[in-house]
Amino acid sequence: MLNTLQNKQIIFVGGKGGVGKSTSSAALALAFSQGNEKTLIVSTDPAHNLGDIFHQKVGNRKTKLANNLWGIEINPELEAKRYIESVKDNLKGLVKSRMVEEVHRQIDMASASPGADEAALFDRIVSIIIEEKENYDKIIFDTAPTGHTIRLLTLPELMSVWIDGMMDRRKKINDNYTQLLNDGEPLEDPIYDVLQQRKDKFAAVRKIILDPIKTGFTFVLIPERLPILETEKAIQQLDKYHLHVRTLIVNKVLPDHADGVFLQKRRLQEKNYLHKIKQSFRKQTFIKVPLFEEDVSDMEKLTHFSNHIQKSLQEETSLPN
Repeated sequence: MLNTLQNKQIIFVGGKGGVGKSTSSAALALAFSQGNEKTLIVSTDPAHNLGDIFHQKVGNRKTKLANNLWGIEINPELEAKRYIESVKDNLKGLVKSRMVEEVHRQIDMASASPGADEAALFDRIVSIIIEEKENYDKIIFDTAPTGHTIRLLTLPELMSVWIDGMMDRRKKINDNYTQLLNDGEPLEDPIYDVLQQRKDKFAAVRKIILDPIKTGFTFVLIPERLPILETEKAIQQLDKYHLHVRTLIVNKVLPDHADGVFLQKRRLQEKNYLHKIKQSFRKQTFIKVPLFEEDVSDMEKLTHFSNHIQKSLQEETSLPN
């Protein structure tokens, strides 16, 4: 089974906090860019490590990080504010002036509800995919820790159901008004049109995300008990939504040259976990990255990390028994 990330245009990277997810995402992006593929890496993690990894300021707009490589850090709070303002703009001229203040109050209350930030974040991701897919060979999303990733990736289906419900209700209202007030002539309804546009936008991105030829999903884990269990649960949950994780980046594996009694004992435990990974994830291909002597704190070390990923992208990688 050849590595399945090599030919994907859009890649979502997830994983438990502390396993090296952002560094792995950055190294993966660097590997593709060094292979002469125009690459965009997008951080959706509120902790944002992208700027720290590349030692430069990365903001809400595209920033050049290296040859063939650009980055964006999405600010969920800023996106939520923008999202709410766009909803208010969509209602301009559709609501009677005396009701505007009350409608805006209701929208502001809704913006404080659970899930509002994620809906806004997903809206930006949708826009990036639609606007940039013709401009880049690879778009890599470095997502927040696992639970957030699952909610984010399952939003297209949930949002589609919600919008369908809104449109059905809107259509019934319009049909009633048409019969009562308009002599059977269909009413123009700008709100219905806005909902239809959003539905089309979500449907287009959902189609891309569910397309196994275009889109890939990978999780980063380390050979320890909790990351293995969390990754198993995440893969099972995403499978229910037809989002199939085919590649795992197994990070921080002790290298053969690591010596000493302490590390030898650690290696014996790690061997059991590597065996557990191999048994638990039979449908996945592995990219194995060793534990380095120092933090990945500059471009030289990131390139070293990236070289390991690049090698694995070009060949099938198996874990030791």
